[in-house]
Amino acid sequence: MQASTFDFAITVIGPVLVLLIMGNVLLRAKLINDEFVATGSKLVFTVALPALLFISISQADFSKAANPVLIITGLTGTLGYFLLLMLASHLMVPNRQATGVVTQGGFRANMGIIGLAYCAQTYGNDGLAAASVYLGMVTILFNVLSVFILNFYQEGKRSLTSQIEGILKNPLIIAIVIALPFSYFDWQLPVLLTTTGEYFAQLTLPLALLCTGASLQFRSFSADWFNISLSSLSKCVFYPAVMVGVAYAAGLRGMPLGIVLLMTIAPTAAASYVMVRTLGGDYRLAASIIAITTVLSLPLTIAAFDFLSGQGLL
Repeated sequence: MQASTFDFAITVIGPVLVLLIMGNVLLRAKLINDEFVATGSKLVFTVALPALLFISISQADFSKAANPVLIITGLTGTLGYFLLLMLASHLMVPNRQATGVVTQGGFRANMGIIGLAYCAQTYGNDGLAAASVYLGMVTILFNVLSVFILNFYQEGKRSLTSQIEGILKNPLIIAIVIALPFSYFDWQLPVLLTTTGEYFAQLTLPLALLCTGASLQFRSFSADWFNISLSSLSKCVFYPAVMVGVAYAAGLRGMPLGIVLLMTIAPTAAASYVMVRTLGGDYRLAASIIAITTVLSLPLTIAAFDFLSGQGLL
């Protein structure tokens, strides 16, 4: 292992792992409960994370925050991979109640919490700003594709119209859209608002990681290990490998390439469980995929970072 990779493992992966474990430990010790996790997660999504995205983007160099090649790579690469994964899942997963769950779990990354934490610790404010814009654009695609694939295979239905309305009202998307003009025109907020926003921003990642760790379900595992393995390998190995390959072919190197790696190798998003349960799918399978990818992604992130750094690409 190279020195840079060792530093990455200690300073980036280490804190994320500790906070995830602490969340689970605090829940078991009854210092926090399910109500705290639900309330804390809602606070992160509606207030703290939008504040983090707004502050990081509005104060960043627009040319670094809004990287068109990075964004187009994320959108086109994700769409292409999704189509391939959908075909593979259709052929390999005969249980149609599980096909949509496997497909969603195999590409929908937890970029808003784990991915941003990786990028913030690795690349600082510039990396956080660029990753935030990437997050906003790709999250819209994630939601549309997830609704499509689950509606395609599940008995429950969620209209695309309601999903589009949800995207337009999404606090994360709103924060990014409002922040971009501040970055482009170099507008400055009053110190009072900036300082208050930074306080909320600093709250985001620790609280989000604690809640994520506390919400991991290791006791109610699905027995469907073939589908768990298929989705987990897709999410933690094949999806990031394909996306990094697409980014490399597009000419991305250094920080932009690192952002693609760190955002795509993040584990399956917790929102996938909520959507599956809402549509009446196999929520135990969805929860198991989230738990396995969370554990699997940490060592794989270190290995992937070490490989790309050794090739001089990061």
